[in-house]
Amino acid sequence: MTYTIKQVAEKTHLSIYTLRFYDKQGLLPFVSRDQSGYRAFTDGDLLLLHTLSCLKNTGMKISDIRQYMTLVMQGPASIPQRQQLLRTHRDAVLAQQRAIARNLQEVDRKLSLYDSPIATDLVGLELAAARKEKTANGLPDPFSKLI
Repeated sequence: MTYTIKQVAEKTHLSIYTLRFYDKQGLLPFVSRDQSGYRAFTDGDLLLLHTLSCLKNTGMKISDIRQYMTLVMQGPASIPQRQQLLRTHRDAVLAQQRAIARNLQEVDRKLSLYDSPIATDLVGLELAAARKEKTANGLPDPFSKLI
């Protein structure tokens, strides 16, 4: 079975514009054209589009996705290169996850502070400490504009 670009856009939740952009960027070398010159996608193409979307959604650069798709088109002989590319990307994704987890801890800490029944007092103490630090370092008090 084949699908038009419109049908693929609906199935993948990618816009027609995005699919055309990906094609122009060399990310869809696996997509064939029908006798009229229109892109004709197959179920196998949808699987590769799913992989492409996952790589894009996890921050892989277009140039690296293009390299990956080029390797896919080379067949089984390129498996070691694909593994290396994906391992490198996986390491980057894991580093992003760790950074997000650290940032989420700070967001949770602030929410916990603001959820406290004495939030006003605690925030007031933080403000007083910040003002005192500015004064101790001979800096103008930027917080005075707030009061």
